[in-house]
Parts: sequence; structure tokens; C-alpha cells
Amino acid sequence: MAETLACFHCSEPVRPDQAIVPDPDNPERAFCCHGCRAVFETIHSEGLDSFYQFRTAPAVTPRTLSSADIERIRELDHPVAQEAFVAPVKGGQEAQLLIGGITCAACIWLLERHLTALPGVLSFTVNHTTQRARLVWSPEETRLSDLLIAIHELGYTASPYHADEAELTLKAENRTAIIRLLVAGIGTMQSMMLAVPLYFEMISDLSPEFIQLFRWFSLLVATPVVLYSARPFFSNAIRDVRSRHLTMDVPVATAIGLAYAASAWVTFFGGDEVYFESVCMFTFFLSLGRFIEARARYRAGLTGAALGSYQPRVATVLRGEESEVVAAHQLRPGDRIRVKPGETLAVDGVIVAGHSTLNEAALTGEYLPESHGAGDEVFAGSINGESPIEVEVLRTGSRTRLSGILRILDRVQSEKPRIARMADRIAGVFVSRVLVIAPLVWIGWWLAGADNAFDITLSVLVVTCPCALSLATPTALTSATLKLRRMGFLPTRGHTLETLGEIDTVVFDKTGTLTEGRLHLLGVTPLGDLSSTQLLAIAAGLEQHSEHPIAEVFRGTRPDTVVDVKNHLGQGLTGTWHGRPVVIGHRDFIESSTGTEVTLPDSDIQGIDLWLAVDGKVQARLMIDDRVRKDAMDTVRTLQARNIRTVMLSGDRSNHVTRVAHELGIDEAVGGASPEEKLAHLQALSGQGRKIMMVGDGLNDLPSMAGAAVSVAMGSATDLTQLKADGILLGGQLNLLVRAIDASRDTRRIIRQNMMWALGYNLMALPLAAAGLVPPWLAAIGMSLSSLVVVLNALRLSRESRQGRPPEHPQIASRGQQEASPG
Repeated sequence: MAETLACFHCSEPVRPDQAIVPDPDNPERAFCCHGCRAVFETIHSEGLDSFYQFRTAPAVTPRTLSSADIERIRELDHPVAQEAFVAPVKGGQEAQLLIGGITCAACIWLLERHLTALPGVLSFTVNHTTQRARLVWSPEETRLSDLLIAIHELGYTASPYHADEAELTLKAENRTAIIRLLVAGIGTMQSMMLAVPLYFEMISDLSPEFIQLFRWFSLLVATPVVLYSARPFFSNAIRDVRSRHLTMDVPVATAIGLAYAASAWVTFFGGDEVYFESVCMFTFFLSLGRFIEARARYRAGLTGAALGSYQPRVATVLRGEESEVVAAHQLRPGDRIRVKPGETLAVDGVIVAGHSTLNEAALTGEYLPESHGAGDEVFAGSINGESPIEVEVLRTGSRTRLSGILRILDRVQSEKPRIARMADRIAGVFVSRVLVIAPLVWIGWWLAGADNAFDITLSVLVVTCPCALSLATPTALTSATLKLRRMGFLPTRGHTLETLGEIDTVVFDKTGTLTEGRLHLLGVTPLGDLSSTQLLAIAAGLEQHSEHPIAEVFRGTRPDTVVDVKNHLGQGLTGTWHGRPVVIGHRDFIESSTGTEVTLPDSDIQGIDLWLAVDGKVQARLMIDDRVRKDAMDTVRTLQARNIRTVMLSGDRSNHVTRVAHELGIDEAVGGASPEEKLAHLQALSGQGRKIMMVGDGLNDLPSMAGAAVSVAMGSATDLTQLKADGILLGGQLNLLVRAIDASRDTRRIIRQNMMWALGYNLMALPLAAAGLVPPWLAAIGMSLSSLVVVLNALRLSRESRQGRPPEHPQIASRGQQEASPG
């Protein structure tokens, strides 16, 4: 077998007899395709050869821009299209872009130097972490589309970045939470340093002036912690009191507020003990748990950017013989719009002219586009595939089918059953009792003539402070969340871990969930005198002229030269190979093109038939289809072994649903289900008392995912689907569902232990403190120790992830380490 070379640009393997070597004096500069050669020549001509020395990962293979791609990029020069991502700045215009194809820091180095060297570019910077770019240019000297095309010509992609209000709000909240946490952390450290000498007052001879000085400093340190870091607890508590529902924030705010007020009273008017360090520590621990949970959701990619891609901001409306780009919200029923290949429909309507294939994945979840012609109804969110079409508008805005799906989502989320929060309810009952008992204790001791009635009451308030009770749940959830993140399962809602352990039914979507969500070549059956290699090369030569998803199957195959290629929409392609006519397509198209009947050969492979004919004779049957994920069968069997029922709901109308269900041994399978039908099926299961987990990856799964007790999105799902899901499988490994259920059950066990300890401690300490047997300083120590016990017990969850059972798929961890490595 001939020794292979590596492409000088993208490092892909290439055979010596197929390599492109423009300079015989430099044989090491061999290229796999003319695209890589063109990119190299561009880099070399600008003196940027250092890119190949700096890079730490292979470059991407450039894709040649088609005329449709260039036309779509040119549309971004229109002022209406630029409204969402371009803003005027001093000296020019500024655009926020999302760059694709970046593999290492050298890519950024190359992009920045190449773009800044172009005329009219004032500045261009790329953030490696977010892969977002800031471009400032002069509109008088160059067009935005010219700069975007220059980026594409280097082998990268560039598209407008739209940051919605939800993401901006999350960013602002994240910054504020970090500052609150830092203030609480600094306050905790400083107050503990000041409190140590006060604790030693019992055994050391400290002067009253020295003690008072430390108290004033402690008050100074604790005040910003209470007024700023603990502010969310007080705001939530006020809200809960007004709604007459005592949640965990009420006892937390009560504990912080009363402990601080009592300590401030002692500092101003004198007394035995202050508890500023407990206030700061309590605030810090609770803030840390909530910050980690919020940060995990933020890192999960919770943005509404995907919503913009499914609801375009502009459309091309036809006014007689003229066309005009207008904002989508300005369209009205009866308007006529033109939708070009690659564009997304902004409205529901009827095709009045043209014929094309439309990808309706946003509505059906199926990646395979369907052919549509004049008279067919089409929906907002569908992506036009191959040819321009003209559509008469029927419904716009909130009346479209896509908006209806989102409305169903919002309604179902508002109707979602509340998951029991035991700690919150118990804390609410407990604090209400304590707030009644504490004044009674003070009145009793005051009537008895005790001089230390206030100290005894303060001990009651401090020793029964629900610190451990409040930390019992969030600390365990935080530890379990970090554990699951390391495994590759990211909970994005507070109730996810609590509910996973109750699941008795798992409902899967098919495409992109149980299957990989893309077509693969399953087999080639030669029916003539040509070899499989020749047949695949001919098929690739034909399909490289198509934008149909089936063509993606042959992208990795080296194409043979096929000329005069004609695309017959929804049927197949014809062309000429070495002077011989060739046809590829469905069975009916082959029979009509060749005039011969296609005989179905015996084959164990099932899937989509694709036939190839040469010189009017059928030469091959190519089987393509979506593939079941490698770990799908093990996951289904493990779930069933634990008496968890498995169900598949799919929008696919083909027999692929039955075949996949039979292959995996799924208990129940339903095909051809619309989003509304999926939701109805889940509601029927819920009516039987079942706790349901829904696993999906498409917008059409959102209503049913919201109707489940727990919804899980695949890592490859759209941003909007991940935004609405309760958990995300970051790496797409289905076996993590089982491990997440195990982690949930471990978490519930730890929470129950913490709750029993916290309640037991408070119930024992309360009568002792009310009897005057616990001084305030001992009450503060007891409260801190009870919290420490709860925290250490909760940390066992993360320790079990390292010392417990080994991961079922070690390659997950190794891949995560590779992704985390630089460049």
C-alpha cells in the first residue's frame, strides 16, 4: 500500500499520487485539495508563514463558498440586517461576530493579522474562550461582506453574534454574585481573626477596652456582608413573607438579621457575646453554594441565541417587480416574500412559485428535508435547501406554528408539578415555632427576675439558627452537581438531582438522541463490473454538486470527475463520467431515467435505498441511514434491569422507528408524533402516576420536555433546547443517564442524613438553651459545628466520584482532558 503524506495545511492524510505539490523544490508542501493550497498561498503572500510554526493543532480544511453562500453574506451589508449586531463607533462601525473553525491560538494570530492588514479595517480581535470577535471597520473603504468573505477564504466561518437580553442579564447577575461572594469571603476571614481573641477571653486576661475595640472592628467588617452579600436573602424573605409562604430564605434571613442585630446591640450598649463571625460564615457558605449552582447553569450555554436563528429578523418582500428587505415583524398576511437557499422562513405561508426541499427540523425534529412545491403550506423555522421559492404570508409573529410550540412550552412549564422541598418546608415550620418560642422564653425569664434573660433568649435564637438545616440541601446538591459535571452530565435546575432518583419511565426522542442524527453509508452492493471504490468515487463526484443532506455522506470520499451535473430536485442527479452518462437517486428516478426495472437484491442491511446507474445500467445499491448510538443498547438494557420503563416518541414517519425500537429492545415506540401528540402521550403517562424523564435534542421536543418531571438535552442539541432543559449530556453519552440517577439517589440519601442531623441537633439544643444551660458563646460554637458536620457529610458525594465505582467509559474523561489542553 502506498505511503501516505500529511497535507501541509490541514494535516489530513493524502496519497502521494493524489497530492498537490505546486513547488517540486519543496515536496514537503503537499496539499490534499486546491482549497488548502489557496489558503497557504494567501498566508505565504502576506508573510504570515509563522502560523505553521505557532499552531498546536491542525487547521480546518477550507470549504469553497458557493454563489448562494456569497449572496447570503452580501445580504449582511443591508442596514436592516445590521441593526442587531452592528453599532456605530468613533471612526467607523463595530460588529460582533461568532468565528467557527478555530483550533488553537495560532488561528487567532492568523485571523487578527490577516484582517487588520485589509484596507478599511480599524481593528479586529478574537476571544479564544468564546470564539467571538470584535470587528471595527470603515464603511467608506470596504464592505462588511468583503471582510466576512476574507475570513471564509482562510478556512474559517464568520456569522453575526446576537446576544439576547437573557444572556446579558445572566452576565450582569454573574458579576454581581462574584462581588457578593468576595465580600462575604473576606468578611468571614477577617471576622474569624478578630473573634479568636474574644473566644480566649475566658482563659486570657484581656482588657475591656481591647475587647470593645475588636467588637467595633468586627461590626465594621460584618456590616457590608449583611447589607450587601446577604441582601438577596433578605429580598427573597420579604417576598416570601408577603406571599405568606415561609421558604428557606425566611429562616436564613431571620438568622442573619437577628444575630447581626443582637451583636450590634451588644457592641453599642454592652453585653457578653457577639456573633459577627457566625453571620459572615453563614452568609459565605450559602452564597457559595448558590453561586456554584448559578455558574453551572451559565456555563451550560444558556442563551437565547438559537431563538434568533429560528425566527429571522429580516425577509425579502416582493413589491410587484421590485424586492425589498424589511424587518420580519413588518410582514402582514397576504404579503409575498422570496426565500433563497439557506434562508429560514420567518412566517407561515403557502408556496406560490418555485420548488425546493425544506429542512423542518425545528418543527419535526427530523434532519431529512422534504420536497415542497406550489400549493404546499410551509412554516416559520423551516430552512430552504436548494432553490428560491416565493411564499404568500398566512401567519406572522406569535401566530406561527413555531411560536405556538414555544407558547405550549411556557404554559406547560407554569403547570409543572412542584417538586417537594422538604428542607424548605421544615425550615419554614421550624422558624415560625422558634420565633414564637424565643419571645416566650424572654418573657418567662424576665418575669422570673433573671438578669440574663436577653442572653438566654439570644442563645435560643443562635443555637436554633437553621444554618445546618439550610445548608443540608444546597451543599449536597452543589457537591453532586460538581460530581456530575466531571462525569459529563450537567444539571441546570435546582430540582434535577432531587427528582432524578424518583424516575420510573424514560422517554427518548429518536433522531439525534438514540441515533446520531446524521446519515451514514451503511453498505455498497455492486451490481455490475465496477468496484466499490469506483462506485463511491462516481457517487461522490455527483453528490458534490448537491446541497442535500444525503450529499454529506460522500463528503469524506475522494470524488471522481463528473461533468454536466444536473440536479433533479427531490429525485436525484445526472451527469457524465468519462463520457458515459451516470445517474444517482431513488429507485423510481433510476427506473424512469434508464428505462429498466430495478431488481431489489437480497441484503441484511436496512435503510434508505440509493441507486447508481452507468450507461443506462444499474451498477450499485448504496444503503444510507442514521446509526444508533454505540451506548444506546447498553443504556436501555441497564434502565430496564432497574425496572425503569423505556419509551420512544419520534416525529419520524418511516419504519425506521420500529426498526430502532426492535434493535434496542425498547418497551414502547410511537412514530409520526407531532409536538402536541408527544405532550399528550407524556400527560397520559403522568396520569398513570409515572415519574418521567424526557431525553431529546430538538425544538420540537421542548413541549414534551417541559411536561416531564426531568428533561435532558443532548450536548449536540440547539441552544434553546439546552436553555429549557433540566440537564444536559455534554458529551452525548447516554450511559450517563444511569449514573446520574445513581448520583441522585446518593444525593437524596445524604440530604436525608443531613436533615436528620440538623433537626436532631436543633431539637436537642433548643430545650437546653431555653433552660439557660447553654451560654451564647457555646451556642455559636454549636451552630458552627453542626454546619460543619453537614458540609463534610455533603462533600462525601464528590469524594465518592473519585473513590467509588470506576467510570463505565474511561474515554469520556480522556477526551475531556484533551479538550481542556491548550491549543
